Amino acid sequence: MTASGKVIAGVRTFASDVTDGFLEITHSGFALLGLSVAFVVITLTARPDLRQAGEEHLMGWLQARQEALLGTPIELGAIDRATAGNPKDLPKEQAAVAYWLSKKYRVAPEPLAVLVAEAYEIGARTKLDPTLILSIMAVESSFNPFAQSSVGAQGLMQVMTRVHTDKYQNFGGHFAAFDPVSNLRVGVKVLQECIARAGSLEGGLRYYVGAANLPDDGGYAAKVLAEHFRLRQVANGRAVPLQPPVAPTAPSLLSTQAPAPAMPAPAPSAAAAPTAAVTEKVALLSDSASTATP
Repeated sequence: MTASGKVIAGVRTFASDVTDGFLEITHSGFALLGLSVAFVVITLTARPDLRQAGEEHLMGWLQARQEALLGTPIELGAIDRATAGNPKDLPKEQAAVAYWLSKKYRVAPEPLAVLVAEAYEIGARTKLDPTLILSIMAVESSFNPFAQSSVGAQGLMQVMTRVHTDKYQNFGGHFAAFDPVSNLRVGVKVLQECIARAGSLEGGLRYYVGAANLPDDGGYAAKVLAEHFRLRQVANGRAVPLQPPVAPTAPSLLSTQAPAPAMPAPAPSAAAAPTAAVTEKVALLSDSASTATP
């Protein structure tokens, strides 16, 4: 073998050894990487707390990177705090109720969608008509979740928070009175207790408004039942006007009659003499009286 042949053979041997060594190292590296991944997976499966901490750390890092790029903070949990949903996702009956209430009380349909769905869900559990629950909210607060009365009733269903503080413990405390869904659930519990105590729906409504021992509830029960009747019609697919028709009163009936004919003006009499003539007569009488006096 010539010298050049030996050189070429040596180069080939060197290249072959390098290739074999690289493949050996790579194979061992992939094997080590696979073992590491398997170990991590097994560890995270056995320790959910570590997996959660890792996810939070990763999300925090991603959020920080995005904030650095945009220059503004990102509220990832804001959507979770919003009480809103798409009314079109509701069943047909519930969607009709949500849209009707939205138009009548001038409230956005998206938050009403959540309240309507919750009323139907809790109504099925408590055997209460969901449209009755919604009617109480309508009469009590007109769907204002931050409403407060002069006596301290708060929220959508105007629950006396200081009286029913214990009912809010499962929701995190009495400030939950201003959370729409929490207030709805507590209000339904109070309504159930009132109906059970009175033995009837109308009597329960009198207890609910605090007029059980009064001769008159101010028309509260009648208002709730009237709104309940309208909502039931809406739920059944009927077209219901937003405002109930107003019965005509006596003045409106009289206003439709023909006006009475105008009376002719009376003819002028002696009492309507010109002012100058009356003044002249008074002056003459005064002169006569002065000459007759001694």
